[in-house]
Amino acid sequence: MLKKLLGLNPKPTSDGAYSPSNFALRMSTSDKTNYEQVSYSNKNMDQNKRVLVLCTEEAHLPTANGKQFSSGNHPVETLLPMMHLKDAGFELDIFTPTGKAAKIEMWAMPKEDQKVMDFFNEYKTKLDKPSSVAYFVKEQFISAHEYVAILIPGGHGAIIGLPKDPNVGKLIHWAHDQNKFILSICHGPAAFLSLEEEVSGKAFPFSGYSIAAFPDKMDKQLPMIGYLPGQLTWFFGEKLKKHGMTIVNTKADDTCHVDRRLITAASPKAANAFGKLCAQQLLAHI
Repeated sequence: MLKKLLGLNPKPTSDGAYSPSNFALRMSTSDKTNYEQVSYSNKNMDQNKRVLVLCTEEAHLPTANGKQFSSGNHPVETLLPMMHLKDAGFELDIFTPTGKAAKIEMWAMPKEDQKVMDFFNEYKTKLDKPSSVAYFVKEQFISAHEYVAILIPGGHGAIIGLPKDPNVGKLIHWAHDQNKFILSICHGPAAFLSLEEEVSGKAFPFSGYSIAAFPDKMDKQLPMIGYLPGQLTWFFGEKLKKHGMTIVNTKADDTCHVDRRLITAASPKAANAFGKLCAQQLLAHI
């Protein structure tokens, strides 16, 4: 009853899952973002320079008490980096593991931010009908030379499916082997677990790398404010650390980090700066 009075209870959704409580939404989301459009002086003019945006097609995240969290790709962590990359002159292609629609955490959508909403509506068809990673891998990365980077957005949906998908592992291995940029924010680095040898069939390539990512200790606190309906059953940071990766931040803040051609960020608070950093780094190297 007290949790109900304080607005701490996760909210049931029409499909049997739960979205964050009213309190959690007030604490962690906003109707507007800090997106700022940049006129990049060295804007890319080559239409064949593209960024592959790897989204999750999964929406329901099981928790330890059996309740499911209504998740997907976090809209701010997906759209703001894409907006900066487009501002920098890069074409954007949406992919999901099998070509099913990319799932979006609509409860986190900044609906009063007109620029973000216009961009979302512009790309909604591509999000609803993305390309397939499985097909891309099967066809031996046809036209792959056009891609200069892979962007893996955050949202808890990134820990559903992507870490155990062998085709995702092959895609990221390919990008790493080809010295392409790999860009990821918040929970997105959970997809790096698809690089585990038992999933991808190859040795883990990021041992010794450092990243910014959403901290496990913060994930463990989210059920307390009703953001999650229960504890997660596993924590991606712990697993990445076992593979020799270091997470540089301890808070869900605006940290952005570059280690070689791996560019990462900690949370939605970093999305605008992360997008600018990615655009600047790609433009400096093409």
